[in-house]
Parts: sequence; C-alpha cells; structure tokens
Amino acid sequence: MSMLILKLFLAPGLVVASSLAGRRWGPSLAGTLVAMPIVAGPILGITCLEHGPSFAARAAGASLLGLVSLALFTVVFAKLSQASRTRHWAVTLLVAWAGCLAADLVLSLLAVPPLVALCLSLTATAVGVKALARIRTEALPPAPAPPRWDLPARGAATALLVTALTTAASQLGPDLTGVLAPFPIGTSVVATFALAQGGPAVAVATLRGVLRGLCGFAAFCFLVAALAKPLGGAAAFGIAAAGTLVLQLGLGRLRTALTARRSTLSPRAGRLLPRRPAAGPGEDDHEVSAAG
Repeated sequence: MSMLILKLFLAPGLVVASSLAGRRWGPSLAGTLVAMPIVAGPILGITCLEHGPSFAARAAGASLLGLVSLALFTVVFAKLSQASRTRHWAVTLLVAWAGCLAADLVLSLLAVPPLVALCLSLTATAVGVKALARIRTEALPPAPAPPRWDLPARGAATALLVTALTTAASQLGPDLTGVLAPFPIGTSVVATFALAQGGPAVAVATLRGVLRGLCGFAAFCFLVAALAKPLGGAAAFGIAAAGTLVLQLGLGRLRTALTARRSTLSPRAGRLLPRRPAAGPGEDDHEVSAAG
C-alpha cells in the first residue's frame, strides 16, 4: 500500500508544485523545475525499493542516455508548436513522443559506462539549447486563468504514466526502465498545458527552462549510478539530491552574473554585441528567476 501511495502522489505532487511555481514566476521556471528529477527520481527510487540498489544503479546509468531523448523531445515539441499553430496540441505531443520513444529504444541497446553516457547527455543538452535559442517567439501573452480541473488533470496524467512504468519495470529490465525513466512525463504535462493554454511562445519558454534543468538531472543520475551499489540506495539518493541542488544553485548564480554583466556591457559595446530579438514582457525576469 505504501508503494502505491508513492506512485500515485509523490511525482504528481512535485509536478503540481512546479506548475504552481510557474504560475507565480513564469513558464521558464516551471520548465526548469520539471526538468529536475521530480519524476525520474521517484521512478528510480521506487525501482530501488522494489528491485534493490544494483538494479537502481544500472537503471540510473541508462537514464543518462534517456536524457538524450528528452533533449530531442524538447526540440521536436518546440519546433512543431511553432510550425503547427493551427493544429491540435495532441498532434504535437504525439509526434514528439514518437520521436522520443524511437530514440529511447535505440539508446537502450547501447552499453556504455556512466561517464560516457553523462558526456552524451550533456552534449545533447547543449545542442538542444542552441536549437531552441534559434527559435524566434512572440512576446509572452498574459497568462489565462486556468480552469479548475487544470492541476488535478496534471497530477492524474503524471500518476498514470509513473505507475505504468514502475509496474512494468520487472518486465522491462534495468536498462530499458532506466532509459524510459527520463521519458518526458512531467515535461509533457507541463509543456502540453502551456501550449494549449498559452500558445507556442509559452510552450517554447517552458521548454527552454527544461533544457536549463537537464545538467542537474544528469548529475543526479550519474551520482545514483556511481554510489547506489557501494553506499546503498538511501545514501546514494540523498547525496544525489543534495549534489543536484548545489549544482543548480551554482549554475543559477553563474547565469545571473553573466546576464548582469551582459546588461552592463551592452550599452558600451553595442556595435560588438549581436542584437537579440526583443524579449516578451518579463521574459528575461523569468529566466533569472528560473536560474535562481
């Protein structure tokens, strides 16, 4: 019963919390939070409780490869949301899911050390960041009032997907379970609602935040993969969570400092710095908030 409660409430609760944060501080922050291991972390933790630290360590190593697919999902979803303004959001989601799942199935066949998988995930993240930076979006529209069913629907969708994956873990094995753990469950929920309720600009801002959070996600998976066997599940997950938080805070401070420096130098070196497309109202503020 306690395991079922974890499946039904832990990850959904974290997704709902990130959604509420997005309403307060903007879609970019929501994307950054949902890119943290708030869904994959519980999935790996549940598999550790059910199958042991060795299973969890191997699954966490495979999850690093799954981050490659997650980066692919963000790019495909963002591109389609811009190119298919008249299409239903479900078309964008299903095509992005299909591309992500195909990549997951291919990546699950690879057998590489966690360090190599970490390098591949960071490379994919960097490529994704560059791809989304090229997408020109309109100014962020005012956030519409969400319907009453919004948060319950997000939580229910997350609970359904998490329960399905963790229940099938014994049949899938650690490698495929690990690759599928970063499958864009929370990201799909948040990005799809952003597209349906706010439009392409809000969806792209959310997905940019997702990519900013993937470095912390990768650090979490790498630490679990390296520490679960020698230290046990509880210690490994505790250290991984703390390390992820420290890394994200450090990257956030660095990003804030670089943004401030760019703002300071821009008036003096306007001819040397390329002109950025005009940001939507508060868009830069959302990015700073997401970083911090």
